[in-house]
Amino acid sequence: MNAAELLVRCLENEGVDRIFGIPGEENLDVVEALRRSSIELVLTRHEQSAAFMAATHGRLTGRPGVCISTLGPGALNLSTGAAYAHLGAMPMILITGQKPILSSRQARFQVVDVVAAMKPLTKMSRQIVSGSVIPTLVRDAFRVAMEERPGPVHLELPEDIAGEEVPELAMVPPHPIELPVAPVAALDRAAAMILAAERPLVMMGAVASRPRLASSLSDFVRRTQIPFFTTQTGKGSVAGGSNLYMGTAALSERDYVHEAIDRADLILAIGHDTVEKPPFIMGERGPKVIHVGYTPANVEQVFFPHAEVVGDVGPSLALLADRLEGKLKTASALAPLRQRILDRILDRATESRFPLTPQRIVHDVRQVIPEDGIVALDNGMYKIWFARNYRTHVANTLLLDNALATMGAGLPSAMMAALLHPERRVLAVCGDGGFMMNSQEMETAVRLKLNLVVLILEDGAYGMIRWKQAVDDFADWGLTFGNPDFVKYADAYGATGWRVETADGLAPTLEKAFGAGGVHLVTVPVDYSENTRVLVDELRNRDQAPPAQG
Repeated sequence: MNAAELLVRCLENEGVDRIFGIPGEENLDVVEALRRSSIELVLTRHEQSAAFMAATHGRLTGRPGVCISTLGPGALNLSTGAAYAHLGAMPMILITGQKPILSSRQARFQVVDVVAAMKPLTKMSRQIVSGSVIPTLVRDAFRVAMEERPGPVHLELPEDIAGEEVPELAMVPPHPIELPVAPVAALDRAAAMILAAERPLVMMGAVASRPRLASSLSDFVRRTQIPFFTTQTGKGSVAGGSNLYMGTAALSERDYVHEAIDRADLILAIGHDTVEKPPFIMGERGPKVIHVGYTPANVEQVFFPHAEVVGDVGPSLALLADRLEGKLKTASALAPLRQRILDRILDRATESRFPLTPQRIVHDVRQVIPEDGIVALDNGMYKIWFARNYRTHVANTLLLDNALATMGAGLPSAMMAALLHPERRVLAVCGDGGFMMNSQEMETAVRLKLNLVVLILEDGAYGMIRWKQAVDDFADWGLTFGNPDFVKYADAYGATGWRVETADGLAPTLEKAFGAGGVHLVTVPVDYSENTRVLVDELRNRDQAPPAQG
């Protein structure tokens, strides 16, 4: 057995069933070991996409996804995906190749210090210098990737080490890691603060989207009856159909959900990660804030909690609910604001204008996606509209990135969701700019025989930056481009292309695409004039209106 075979055996020991990426000359021993293993190699068309897919595997399962690349340029192409996982707290393992380290016949050709380059983008970055350390190092990599706060781990396997003969070595068995619950004193302090509050409010942050937390969070809300809102990444952590859901903080301030936030005298921030764009801005005269998380809060100028409940979040919340259930006389004080907030957000959702408004697009997508269907967003102006307006009913059914917020991740993320959940409807929503950054993966999706629909919102520009340019009174310059014929583009990959040309055409077109199965691309023009009307003018006027009663 050589070291590459030992590495693959260790990956099997960790339960890995797929590896995503593009191997190179330096990985050929690993490729041969994979060929004879139970692990599927999913060949992508760009290493960045492989990293996005591996990260999304970690996000949806809680188990690290694994991606592989060659040295130098291939390894560096993984760096955006590593940052995506690092900021987004997604467990992932990156395996890269390298030239031989014991001798070299090619000098510095293609050699980059990838271990050093990956250190600021990962939780751990190590070069494997001996085959005998592989069982320990792989087990440690998975442990570190999964521990709170989860994230990516990088292992570099040089070509000569990969081919090195190694003796039969025992695998290091995985073991369960149990986290302690929050201390009694912290629970008592938090309970006293909540009981003393007149207008309490719960916020579900990014950490609330961990797969293992869905039932615990729903139980806490049900038992305490405190209204809640979510951050963008926390969306879906509690069923959006709950009569206690107040909305999603897609903006940092001034939006309609901030009517409740501004009136609250205490906010219980469950799983807030300050890597997200702030869901609200703390100030001297604002509400008291209690941080609940696996790890202590990151104190920032805009977030400085007054108390903390640190420990295993699910069991800690159950103990906190024991102290609160049936005792909160003012738990629902902010509930009367709910309907007004949601009604304003849903305003003009069925307007028959063409090109379609973002509100109508969100509305029509919601009509064709079942409760357990998954929508994966790329990054663009539409992300704010989906975060704000799209109602979720099941955890992790709206996948968006509010940490690195990179373009190009929407299609690979959707592909990973479709691989994991072939029985569910999966939709990628991309702007024309973001889609073209990794559009080559349409071939991968077709080759994998995925059931996947890709919706492209076409405005011929980098729309979010163009909107910001206009809001800041800069000239409209430098951000527009041309597009291919997306229907022909889809057909060229062996997918099916559709073009929406009427206001009422989107929902039935999506329905036909999902009904047909396979890979489909639907393109629809979008009218982003609503950005200024709603997100600037309307919300500015809301600031000037008298405060809401309730």
